[in-house]
Amino acid sequence: MTLSRRRFLATTSAAVAACALPGRAWATYDQSRFPGFKVGLQSYSLRGFDVDKAIKVAGELGSAHLEFFSGHFPLNASDEQIAAMKKKMSDQGMVILGHGVNGFSKNHEANEKVFKFAKAAGIKNISADPSPDSFDSLDKLVDKYDIRIAIHNHGPSHRYNTALDVLNAVKAHDPRIGACADLGHFIRSGEDPVEVIRLLKGRLFGIHLKDFAEQKERTKGVILGKGHLDTVGVFRALRQVEFPADGCLSLEYEENPQDPVADIHECLEIASDACKTAAS
Repeated sequence: MTLSRRRFLATTSAAVAACALPGRAWATYDQSRFPGFKVGLQSYSLRGFDVDKAIKVAGELGSAHLEFFSGHFPLNASDEQIAAMKKKMSDQGMVILGHGVNGFSKNHEANEKVFKFAKAAGIKNISADPSPDSFDSLDKLVDKYDIRIAIHNHGPSHRYNTALDVLNAVKAHDPRIGACADLGHFIRSGEDPVEVIRLLKGRLFGIHLKDFAEQKERTKGVILGKGHLDTVGVFRALRQVEFPADGCLSLEYEENPQDPVADIHECLEIASDACKTAAS
C-alpha cells in the first residue's frame, strides 16, 4: 500500500528532522523494494544541499546509486577527489552509475576529457546533450572507453524533443550511443512515456523518473503518478525492453529544492509499489 504524503508527514516528521544526524537512516538499499531494478537519484534533485549532505540523504532514502550532476561532482575533479567521492558513496552503500547532463561538440579533445573522468570514477553511463557535429568523435570514444552516451531530451523546443528525434540522431552510430529518457519532459512534449520506452528498445541506457501535471511546455512537476505518468506501465515496459542491469534508472524530482526530502521519499514509495505490481 502506498504511503500517503499526509500520513508520511504526520508520522515521520521526527525522522525528517533527524535525516542529517549521524547514524540515523530510513533505509539502506533493499533489492526487494524494486525487484529486477537498481533505482537511485539524479543528484540534481538534492541540489539545495552540498554534496556530502546529498550523498548522506540519498543513502538514508535507500538509493542504490546516484547519477551526479556537475554541481555535485565536477568533471575537472582530480584523481584524489574522484577516489574520495567513490569512498563516500561506498560508505553509504551506493555506487555511481551515471553523470550528466553533459554537452559534447566536435572538439574531440574536450570530449575525451569527459570520458577520462567517467572511466576514473567507474561511471558506465553519461547522459548527454550532444551537438550534431559531435557524433564522429563520440563513436570513437564509446568504443575506446566502453562507456555509453545516453541522449537526454529536454522537452518542447529542444533538438531532442521526441523519441524519434533521438532515434534518428543515433541510428547510424555505435550501439552504445542511445537515450536517457526523461519521462517528465516527454510528457511535456505530448508523448506517452510507456510507448517511448518501447520505441527506444535496445538504445535505452538511462531513465529519469519524473512526472508533470500537464502535457504542455510550461507546467508543474508533481509526485510520481499524480500527473500523466503511468508508473506501473513504466516498470512493465522497462521489463519488456530488458533495460540493462547497469543502466542508470534515476528518480529526478525538481520541485522544492531547499526541502525536497519528504517528496522524494513519497516518490520512491510510489515507484516501489509500481515496480512490485509490474513484477507480479
